[in-house]
Amino acid sequence: MSSALRPAVFLDRDGTLIEERGYVDRLDLLSLFPWTADALRLLNRAGFLTVVITNQSAIGRGIIDEAFLAKVHTVLDLRLSHGNAKIDAYYYCPHHPDAEVVAYRQICRCRKPGPGLIEQACRELHIDPARSVMVGDRWIDVRAGREAGVKTVLVRTGHGGHEADTPPAGVTADAILNNLMEATGWILRTSAG
Repeated sequence: MSSALRPAVFLDRDGTLIEERGYVDRLDLLSLFPWTADALRLLNRAGFLTVVITNQSAIGRGIIDEAFLAKVHTVLDLRLSHGNAKIDAYYYCPHHPDAEVVAYRQICRCRKPGPGLIEQACRELHIDPARSVMVGDRWIDVRAGREAGVKTVLVRTGHGGHEADTPPAGVTADAILNNLMEATGWILRTSAG
């Protein structure tokens, strides 16, 4: 049955695909890294689904709403399309234990480092976790990937520059690389075998 399932690259958003700017509450804060479209295009062409897995507590904190987040992702899709690249799906967690908006105030399995969003994407998009990879700039991304049964790459962009040297106890990445383009090369090399 797993041969019918597809491989995916799960991607953190801020600090991995786009520059880390804190809460993206204005469209002018959305800035792609120069290699993002090229890396995604290579993954798209290699047959990987590309799926964003992102914590968006700004919703629960009342900084942005879900409609604005959808607009951010529409703009991101448009910019990527100019480089013939695409994101296949976006999964986000709006929750936070201290959320201002009561409806989002909870401890959940979907907030990274929980694996809930990756597991949900695997179910809904028919993804094979054993052939998939999580790429992110924080150890919470690595932990979420590990718990979901996928390979993991920590990139040194965003928070990764300072997090790479201080892994939490019991958390290791399959690779620690400089950026998404290096991660893409690693993914393509290791999946060819």
